[in-house]
Amino acid sequence: MQEILDAIQAGEREAVGALPVPEHYRGITVHADEVEMFDGLAAPDKDPRRSLHLDEVATPELGPGEALVAVMASAINYNTVWTSIFEPVSTFKFLERYGRVSPLAKRHDLPYHVVGSDLAGVVLRTGPGVHNWKPGDEVVAHCLSVELEGPDGHDDTMMDSEQRIWGFETNFGGLAELALVKSNQLMPKPAHLTWEEAASPGLVNSTAYRQLVSRNGAAMKQGDVVLIWGASGGLGSYATQFALNGGAIPVCVVSSKEKADIARKMGAELIIDRSAEGYRFWKDEHTQDPREWQRLGARIRELTGGEDPDIVFEHPGRETFGASVYVARRGGTIVTCASTSGFLHQYDNRYLWMNLKRIIGSHFANYRESWEANRLIDKGLVHPTLSKTYPLAETGQAALDVHRNAHQGKVGVLCLAPEEGLGVRDQAKRERHLDAINRFRGV
Repeated sequence: MQEILDAIQAGEREAVGALPVPEHYRGITVHADEVEMFDGLAAPDKDPRRSLHLDEVATPELGPGEALVAVMASAINYNTVWTSIFEPVSTFKFLERYGRVSPLAKRHDLPYHVVGSDLAGVVLRTGPGVHNWKPGDEVVAHCLSVELEGPDGHDDTMMDSEQRIWGFETNFGGLAELALVKSNQLMPKPAHLTWEEAASPGLVNSTAYRQLVSRNGAAMKQGDVVLIWGASGGLGSYATQFALNGGAIPVCVVSSKEKADIARKMGAELIIDRSAEGYRFWKDEHTQDPREWQRLGARIRELTGGEDPDIVFEHPGRETFGASVYVARRGGTIVTCASTSGFLHQYDNRYLWMNLKRIIGSHFANYRESWEANRLIDKGLVHPTLSKTYPLAETGQAALDVHRNAHQGKVGVLCLAPEEGLGVRDQAKRERHLDAINRFRGV
């Protein structure tokens, strides 16, 4: 592995493909024989540091249409938290199901799961049928894995009957020294970014793009008022940037003064600190408080000059969904994914049906949407929101930060990269965007 790292560091791209592929590599795993380790504990009490292991694992066989990537850096997403606490189900159920698809997919059905759905790195090998990528190419990866053997996915690959999230519903993910991806997951690494910066947008940037900008999501337009929950977080920080860049009017909901300051650094002006203003949407575990929905709606109209949101960018789920349906304008759209506070949503359907509102479910993004989202990063129009980076051996702590919402923006992980700040190939371009990079780096 050291030879590979040395060649990458020296910029010897052609040499990378001539080096032997290691038989083993280090990766962050969960173990099938530990899926019951947190039984009886409430979700907040489950500690990813106990379940995430740094193991040496066998390098998988490279199949047609696939690439093996030397991973320089990765990042933590909420799906890694779910994997680590075995909620809502163990991911070994996903791997077992995938293993039944084909003899090649059977590779993924193992007693360990190498996790992670982001990466920035260098192509090490490509399988038969791969023509657009070659060893030595510097890449990032989006996390949509599709088979595309049926008709359903050929209009929108997210509709493929065998659509999966790489590193969550497949094995050999990005929190590792090597990763196995399909070649149609690869995109060019933005040359002005470090490895850890380039690794951090992938999943959340693409998710926010489809959810808010794409015609498959809310199809945001200029002038739209967009209520963004968790606007300083990994997903919300990109939604905030898309709203600002697209001529919309973001109303950013955050949970602390510090996170309000982060939203202002991104350029947002209309901000609601839900903690400072004391919103309590649930009276108890079973009963919501419509008066709090009304109070939130009034606060939004106060900030916007009397306008309700055209779009509500929803991802907390159970805790906020009733309020989201209520505050959207007549004919407005609630676009939802993730449900990090709970999957079982409750809302008053009268406010939906009688006011002609729509709920749109959105899940990650197709290749085209991911490519467009990455292109905006490459153009310097959207910036990575990376707040902290851990070494691979401390991935458990990184996941705990996200689990307990003790983070802003994205939390990065160095894999093969020995330190932060490496991987910039276009220094002049970086200088042009340096103020924004540094400003958003603090997010």
